[in-house]
Amino acid sequence: MSDFILVWRSLRARQLSSCVTVAMVMVAVALLLVLLSLREAAAQAFRRGTGNIHLLVSADASPLVGVLNGLFYANAPANPIAWTKYEEIQESFPWQWAIPTQLGDSYLGSPVMATESEFLTNFEPVVGKPFRLAAGKVFEGDFEVVVGAQAASEHRLALGQKVVMNHGASGSREGGHQHADHPYEVVGILEPTRSAHDRALFTNLQSTWIIHAEDRREQSASGGSSGEGAHADHDAQGHEHAHVEASGLTDADKLITGILLRLPTRPGSDSSASISSQLDRLRRDTAINVAQPAQQIGRLMAIVGDIDWLFLAMATVVLLSSSVSIMLAMVASMDLRRRQVAILRVLGASAWRVFMLAITESTLIGAIGSVLGAGLAIVGCEVASSLLADRIGLRVAGSIDLRSALLVVVGAIVLAAVAGVIPAIKSYRTSVARHLRPLG
Repeated sequence: MSDFILVWRSLRARQLSSCVTVAMVMVAVALLLVLLSLREAAAQAFRRGTGNIHLLVSADASPLVGVLNGLFYANAPANPIAWTKYEEIQESFPWQWAIPTQLGDSYLGSPVMATESEFLTNFEPVVGKPFRLAAGKVFEGDFEVVVGAQAASEHRLALGQKVVMNHGASGSREGGHQHADHPYEVVGILEPTRSAHDRALFTNLQSTWIIHAEDRREQSASGGSSGEGAHADHDAQGHEHAHVEASGLTDADKLITGILLRLPTRPGSDSSASISSQLDRLRRDTAINVAQPAQQIGRLMAIVGDIDWLFLAMATVVLLSSSVSIMLAMVASMDLRRRQVAILRVLGASAWRVFMLAITESTLIGAIGSVLGAGLAIVGCEVASSLLADRIGLRVAGSIDLRSALLVVVGAIVLAAVAGVIPAIKSYRTSVARHLRPLG
């Protein structure tokens, strides 16, 4: 009978104990692989989401908050920027393009970005990969909307469909009150970009300005009340809805929350020598916050990196504890199998062969658990990627790196083999004469 068959029958004889030990190794390996995979994939996803802009202007509390709100739709920006400020910045330098944006409305939990059509034609959500339409066209007139791929799939939106926006943040599906007087028509659906922009809807600024101007004037006419209750009371009283034409918009109505800036670059280059000077110049204006998105994401990754190492350390401890469990399980089993070991010795098995049988058994447990753990990690990465996409709209492609997988699997097998040394020594030292005495 071969040594492998002996080891396999030994594991089957202790089926419950063996399965539990293998499961511990499997979970430890899967956890470590998932964390390693998502750690790098998340960093790449954030860097990819900033697109091809050089500077982002906002009125948020900090440059990092401005980037997270303006490009990843973390929250609706709290502070607006006057349209005159945008015109001032636009005229202050020969930008390659300067695109205004406004966030604050939502559709069933999905953020709505009001902007200009150049956002969909000039801005690249992933450098070198511009927006592409899966169907329809870019918005041209008022109250037309182009829908990101994830938002279209989630809400089952199709060309020609009418949608009503909510005034309020996208953190809940209810949002604030509805702009029911101005339904939007879906005129375009975008192809997936694997960025946060997939979960957003895009429309023009003028439509949003008109809606909000009507809301403000209606609230003013009803005595300055605000919120959903004011609209309900106003409608109950039978007052006619305040109607605003585009020509009637004032400077107070024309508000934005961000400006995407790209400086002129040489053909084939994505960087500009003017970034530092323009960043310093704009930062002198205390009314705005200016961010270099790539730099801010680098800082975010540095902050998150410290937490990543903590999780990786915890996963490594779990892997080490699984090797300890292998050792304890085998030590316990060896105490019950001393008579079997003594019989093997009598049948001609050398002490070294008995020693290697124990090492082989622990190594086999580690190998089975590691391979199953790698398979579980692949499933875990897909689940984690889907959850991140649903919760924060961040497309993290958590594919398992082959080199990392091999290192973790081999490391787990080596730890399992080392864990079998002490049980193997106990087996090696088993006294044949003492353990072959008649029972009872």
